[in-house]
Amino acid sequence: MSERKYGSFEEFWPFYVSQHSKKATRTLHFIGSTLALGAVAAAAVTRRPALLLGAPLAGYGFAWVSHFFVEQNRPATFTYPLWSLMGDARMWWMTANGAMDAEAERVAATDAAAPEPVAAPRDAATHAVN
Repeated sequence: MSERKYGSFEEFWPFYVSQHSKKATRTLHFIGSTLALGAVAAAAVTRRPALLLGAPLAGYGFAWVSHFFVEQNRPATFTYPLWSLMGDARMWWMTANGAMDAEAERVAATDAAAPEPVAAPRDAATHAVN
């Protein structure tokens, strides 16, 4: 089964949020992203580029732990690396501003209200009743 293709980040966003449905997952992402930003800032302030190595370790480390052990799903970054990074940034900002929990609830409610996918019709020629 092939994975869904998204035409824009706005189309991708509800999927991204659905993959971060648990508050603990979002919290661990926030911690990891904050530490990653701190590593970048520390590298710039101290002029020690080696500190940049800490950015992906902190960011991905916390995120992947949250996906594998809390959310128990596969990180979207494996399939959608750029949009996942953009999603991380939006989620970080919304968390910092106290809006992310409401956004997760909104997306969950939208998903719950969406109709179930309809199975493709069978080929009438092969399943005809005589």
